Amino acid sequence: MNTPAFDSTNLKQFDEPADLLKALSHPVRLCIVRGLMQKKKCNVSYMQECLDLPQSTVSQHLQKLRSAGIVATERNGLEVYYVLADQRIEQIITILFGKEDGES
Repeated sequence: MNTPAFDSTNLKQFDEPADLLKALSHPVRLCIVRGLMQKKKCNVSYMQECLDLPQSTVSQHLQKLRSAGIVATERNGLEVYYVLADQRIEQIITILFGKEDGES
């Protein structure tokens, strides 16, 4: 017997993907993720300069991305760098925006 296409008995399987999409559903966060795809790792100060936003605002967006498991941190001395932590995100961003010139 085939399982129905819309099976409400297993909605939990959609929680994590929905949370990822919610975390990405802000223009600043999309920009941060796209920038991290290009630079590979970046600190808050650099992002703040590029985005022309207060550091506290950038940090709040990074915290949402970090909570969703989209970005992770790497420490180098006193500097904290952000990197993409989930390869699926690169696929989503590429689908939304296409590949940048020079990307493989």
